[in-house]
Amino acid sequence: MKTNAKLSEFLKVKESALHGKGLFAKIDIEQEAYLGTYAGRSTDENGTYVLWVEETEGNWIGCDGRNMLKYLNHSESPSCEFDGRDLYALRDIEAGEELTFFYGEDPF
Repeated sequence: MKTNAKLSEFLKVKESALHGKGLFAKIDIEQEAYLGTYAGRSTDENGTYVLWVEETEGNWIGCDGRNMLKYLNHSESPSCEFDGRDLYALRDIEAGEELTFFYGEDPF
């Protein structure tokens, strides 16, 4: 997979059986593939599409999602994980499968 590909080239948003809208693979995705960066403005207020990232020990920064990655739903058995704001596949993901990540612990 090209790392400079637009998210819409290999991902799509549609209704999810898990919750509301979800993010789905249009193509097969290999384990450890870089999927994209969670884009948005920094915030210190929690919200529906806010991803919290620990920038330094105990210093959490919120990112108010503005791209397709904001539609990722939670799973106890996720297919993806964030490293900072960058998203990677934890395992092979089949075309048509919903991408999920573990929301983790509340930093507050």
